[in-house]
Amino acid sequence: MEKISNMKNVVCYICGVFTAIITNFFGGWSGAMTTLLIFMAIDYITGIIVATVFKKSGKSATGGLESRAGWKGLCKKGVTLVIVLVAYRLDLLIGTSYIKDAVVIAFCTNELISIIENAGLMGVPIPDTITKAIDVLKRNGYDEDFRN
Repeated sequence: MEKISNMKNVVCYICGVFTAIITNFFGGWSGAMTTLLIFMAIDYITGIIVATVFKKSGKSATGGLESRAGWKGLCKKGVTLVIVLVAYRLDLLIGTSYIKDAVVIAFCTNELISIIENAGLMGVPIPDTITKAIDVLKRNGYDEDFRN
């Protein structure tokens, strides 16, 4: 029994060290980063629901779940985090503290738009104010810049 306890401690230690290193790369953890990760998870989960339950995904020919589309989505989210990392490194290079925050806010906005689109595909009524805000962002080229 003690062997299992020691193994658990080793695994927790390794996870803690790994998390500390990653957090350090991003310049520490913030509420904005937590929000971005939560939005990414919600977007991914709602996208899976749209594809599996409602069969209305625009990512596959049939509208259903497709592993390749899911993998592409995860890769895009991974690259999003790499861009946040690059933004933090630019902050360090230039001596500023706002580039990472601006990038995180932009990606949070992008994820929020996708979550709302997924909700709309599920038939959830979307308030007109939110629909109009998304239309404005799309007209101004925001959607094409970040979603493709």
